[in-house]
Amino acid sequence: MIMLTKMNLEKKIINDIKSAMLAKDKLRLEVCRSIKSAILISKTEKNGSEINYEKEIKILQKLLKQRIESVRIYSTQDRHDLAKHEQMQADIIEEYLPKKMSVEELNQIIDTVISSTGLSSKKDMGRLMSEVTKKCLGSADGKRISSILLSKLK
Repeated sequence: MIMLTKMNLEKKIINDIKSAMLAKDKLRLEVCRSIKSAILISKTEKNGSEINYEKEIKILQKLLKQRIESVRIYSTQDRHDLAKHEQMQADIIEEYLPKKMSVEELNQIIDTVISSTGLSSKKDMGRLMSEVTKKCLGSADGKRISSILLSKLK
């Protein structure tokens, strides 16, 4: 599992592109190039400024979501060869994301956010989702967070 620590994602991807070229790993090279492209697009939107960790995670999550959606579409169209290729790309992208939280860890964070904010009704769902998502930062997807939140709100 690849973890994003002090080295920002762009530098890590550039190093991985070089490694993939040397290893002749076409799939990893393709994925790393698509991540680098998404980073460059994001940087040009922000006038060439550096991208923070949170933005890097959002870029990776967006790319992962696109691959998973492609797998679903290709599978329903009986294009299993393309679905397999997209799934392998998704697996590589996941290596750059933080480790997924367990249900217990997610429950603990949600309980902490609910108690610290004092919000506990379903009308506060949007604000609670925002707070929990910030705390999880790529370690849990929105669907899981919202289903647990809904079960805890009155």
